Amino acid sequence: MKYLFLNSAGVWGGNEKWAHMAATSLAKENPVFIAYKNAVVGDRYSIEKIKLPFRFSYDPATIVPLINFVNKNGIDVIIPTKKRDYVIAGIVARKCRKKNVLRLGIVRKLGQNPYKNFVYNTLSHGIIVNAQRIKDVLLDSPFISEEKIRVIYNGLDTGSLDEQADGASQLNKPFQFTVCTAGRISKRKGLDVILQIFAEFSKRIQSGEGGMVIIGSGRRIKEYQSLASQLGISKQVWFAGYLENPYPYLKLSDVYLTVSRNEGISNALLEAMYLENAVITSRAGGAGEIIVDRQNGLLLEKDNIIRNGSDRLYELYTDTSFRESLGKAAKETVT
Repeated sequence: MKYLFLNSAGVWGGNEKWAHMAATSLAKENPVFIAYKNAVVGDRYSIEKIKLPFRFSYDPATIVPLINFVNKNGIDVIIPTKKRDYVIAGIVARKCRKKNVLRLGIVRKLGQNPYKNFVYNTLSHGIIVNAQRIKDVLLDSPFISEEKIRVIYNGLDTGSLDEQADGASQLNKPFQFTVCTAGRISKRKGLDVILQIFAEFSKRIQSGEGGMVIIGSGRRIKEYQSLASQLGISKQVWFAGYLENPYPYLKLSDVYLTVSRNEGISNALLEAMYLENAVITSRAGGAGEIIVDRQNGLLLEKDNIIRNGSDRLYELYTDTSFRESLGKAAKETVT
């Protein structure tokens, strides 16, 4: 089989990491290609690739050369990984009589919207999701059949993680008790809630003992830096920005905190678990499919999430043995 991945992203994130890992793994036994828009994605691939404009969903400057590329290379399956790419892939697949299999890594309600019916049903031969929760929500739509969806949980290259995390021994731990979070700085990732949780927690501990490392970039970073200042925790929060190798800091971290408003199963969450963080997470997306509360992590409910999150952080701060047991169980789960 010959596979073509489509990824029009302008930044490197969990979705892009998934596509790279999937393509690299498949390429061990199959011809695999990537069509991309930006160098931040394309430069990471050593397989055959094509750079295209991906200006919009019906972009002829992308569709026409992609049709030629598919026919020339005898592609069998097209796997688009971004919302913008779904229609392009569907049109090309229909024109070339190939299979179009979408990859969706976030909970998305389709309802009875005719356009979404066209994109996710008519143009698609299948849908890959990374959490059962995503599949369940898709099936609430009357035009999606169960046979069309496959749940494939995210994988991790643990050997590479171990190698990259080795640098932790050369770093100083940022704070005596370090809380970490990672991901695109956006409203969806719930960073405003995370900062409020940490602010409530910090009122209960001695000054200087606890701090937070926020790994990631985004257009709203100044907004969240301002919020940290308003909450009185700016000296306890380090906005590290995008890090090519964040794993030494994840390995040094005591707790990984995430409260995404919408998610599949976060790559960063799995990586933090593998690096033995005690994790606190909301039930967004499929987190509840891998976290058993108080066994390999702590789950937050929607009600009183700031107070409950602060309480959970304080519990992990004061109970070192519980924190360490959760971290070890988290690594076992991911492994």
